Amino acid sequence: MSKRLVDRMSGLYLGDQIEMRNGVASCINQKHSVEKLTVQFNRVVGNGEADPKHHGGLDRVIHHFPREHYGQYRRWDLMSSFKDAPSMGENISTVGLNESQINIGDIVQVGDVTLQVTQPRSPCFKLNQQFGHQDFALVMQKTRMCGWFYKVLSEGDIGLSDSVHLIERLSHISVSRAMEIYFLKDFDALQYQMLLECPGLAQSWVDSLQHRLNTESIEEWQMRLYGKAS
Repeated sequence: MSKRLVDRMSGLYLGDQIEMRNGVASCINQKHSVEKLTVQFNRVVGNGEADPKHHGGLDRVIHHFPREHYGQYRRWDLMSSFKDAPSMGENISTVGLNESQINIGDIVQVGDVTLQVTQPRSPCFKLNQQFGHQDFALVMQKTRMCGWFYKVLSEGDIGLSDSVHLIERLSHISVSRAMEIYFLKDFDALQYQMLLECPGLAQSWVDSLQHRLNTESIEEWQMRLYGKAS
């Protein structure tokens, strides 16, 4: 299978400068536009993460965020000031591809690089700070307009003129559906197991879902969504 999903990039971004925002280290506001990403198995050269425990790692080397979501979030008055790409901290911005059109485990080719979709972005309280709205992360969780992460299957360069091609589809669960299942209000073993069976699912999500199944409970989300001050 080879299907073109996106004709060309809307933008490519990277940055490794860390800033302190309300006592929390973050790189989210330090990304800048580039003509090319040089992608290795464990990183994008010149890109950094302030919190490697929850960001980065082999399952989250590249963050892809749909450019058109910014307009929707602005229309919902969820931004205290005008913000656009790369304010989500994304590396890849495109128009015309969203979370319902790409699946967990999808293998895609972008320029020289082969990537695999591993998980949706799990929104956290840093987004509330970034956009000046106390419920931004919660709205992202509910609407599933979150973007997604890739692991790297082959190294190389991604340029602004490169297309995104779907090479192989390994599951029937979209990024949007995965987000819906993972953040169900009530415990649902059958749906968790269905998501667990997706090839390529990020190990952190595998571990979390397995822990839920073992304990028959859902972890507390308040700290992630609102931080320590909540």
